[in-house]
Amino acid sequence: MSHPHPELDLPGPLPAGALRVIPLGGLGEVGRNMTVLEFDGRLLVIDCGVLFPEDHQPGVDLILPDFSAIAGRLQDIEAVVLTHGHEDHIGAVPYLLRLRGDIPLIGSRLTLAFVAAKLKEHRISPVLREVKEGDELTVGPFVLEFVAVNHSIPDALAVAVTTGAGTLLHTGDFKMDQLPLDGRITDLRAFARLGERGVDLFLPDSTNAEVPGFTTAEAEIGPVLDRVFAAAPGKIVVASFSSHVHRVQQVIDAAWANDRKVALVGRSMVRNMTIAVDLGYLTLPGDVLVDVKRIDDYPPDEIVLMCTGSQGEPMAALSRIANHDHRVSVGPGDTVVFASSLIPGNENSVYRVINGLTRLGAKVVHQGNARVHVSGHASAGELLYCYNILRPRNVMPVHGEIRHLVANGALAVRTGVPPERVVLAEDGVVVDLIDGKARIVGAVPCGYVYVDGSSVGEIGEADLKDRRILAEEGFISVFVVISAEDGSVVAGPQVHTRGLAESAAVLEEIVPQVRQALNDATREGAVDTHQLQQVMRRVVGRWAGTRLKRRPMIIPVVVEA
Repeated sequence: MSHPHPELDLPGPLPAGALRVIPLGGLGEVGRNMTVLEFDGRLLVIDCGVLFPEDHQPGVDLILPDFSAIAGRLQDIEAVVLTHGHEDHIGAVPYLLRLRGDIPLIGSRLTLAFVAAKLKEHRISPVLREVKEGDELTVGPFVLEFVAVNHSIPDALAVAVTTGAGTLLHTGDFKMDQLPLDGRITDLRAFARLGERGVDLFLPDSTNAEVPGFTTAEAEIGPVLDRVFAAAPGKIVVASFSSHVHRVQQVIDAAWANDRKVALVGRSMVRNMTIAVDLGYLTLPGDVLVDVKRIDDYPPDEIVLMCTGSQGEPMAALSRIANHDHRVSVGPGDTVVFASSLIPGNENSVYRVINGLTRLGAKVVHQGNARVHVSGHASAGELLYCYNILRPRNVMPVHGEIRHLVANGALAVRTGVPPERVVLAEDGVVVDLIDGKARIVGAVPCGYVYVDGSSVGEIGEADLKDRRILAEEGFISVFVVISAEDGSVVAGPQVHTRGLAESAAVLEEIVPQVRQALNDATREGAVDTHQLQQVMRRVVGRWAGTRLKRRPMIIPVVVEA
């Protein structure tokens, strides 16, 4: 197997007749999926999603792919192919279209409806090209063929891309549910036809590559939800992704069967489910749906609330409910159902919300104590089927952390793919398909781009480090006035703190040390305010480390008078 190397140089020019694959997200992480293909001077983008921040990225709203590798070539982009409508595959589209608004977006009906609604909020009018399974489409030098796959959202598609270099098959996120709720199974016959023609490079979903066997069918969730609803004495709150149409359908069906009304909570949940109803992907029996503003008109045992926040997102509805910061409240007798799996990295946030809800007296049902969710990704058994059906010449696992990519590559080798034909790459590592063989040829810059409020890409790791210090270690400011004539201390030092529990008496210990250090520095000729600020920073830093056993953020201020 080929492994990325940290000293990889920028790739050279693409040889004639070769296909280049540039992953800008989704390899080494769960989210931020984006892959760029290059052939004959033209580019094709597959997916453009976001990654959600973890605890060590305080204040960050979203993390985008790094577009810098293609920023100078936006006019070369033929189109963006969207495999399905989850945020980790479409969430960054508005930020790409800010750079060039007329890039065509290609996807299924539901996927394009979700992304169009998102773009409307950004005041962007996109160019949309709707496709469905079985369709073929040519954009520039790329011939696209779309294959039905099932996932935890309707209308997901795999895409086969044929160029003069051969055929690449990208699965998107997929599984092989043989009893899907919408009857739309992963089209293994189309996979077999592609295999007969020859798949030169296979890019399979790796998220569940470590999980043995087969992913449980979605149909098994319905009876479990029905039993939970039947046994619940009070209000029921169900948390899921706002795009999980199948799960919402199962919740609605269970509510209807148990004589309950359903209210949608959360802007994205309302928006997406309204679209799903309008397009016929979500069926509403009778008058089951009510406005959240009317829930007080019904007894608690007649209400189900379907909300966002299954990953513990601090501003989502469920987290606000757990923090008493929402019009919806829960207490003894109420039931909260987490109808989604944990995305790696979100564990602490989710458990924090579960603990908060439990403290309020609610019964919390989650994947750990009941089968209220099944994965949307193919497990090892399903991936083995794919390899045996396709018999790909080269494999490049995508969509997953490093351990998932390695596990997926090992499955390919077990089915007979030569180890040297399995390319394990990470974000930014460039792979060329030349004369039927895929190999790593270099790497492009591919860092995290943070969305922080209205700013995009303006904060970096240094800013996040400062935020972590402020959150964990506290803050000390030291203010002093010096004479403009001789540099002597005129007033101060005054010490102020935030996030430190020490008394004023303890803080007074540092005042004479700072004054002495400033006097010594000015006698030695240091009159520049920046130099004096650094003197103060060093003295306070040593004192805080020794006396307080902390490393707070230190802001020294020197004013001349």
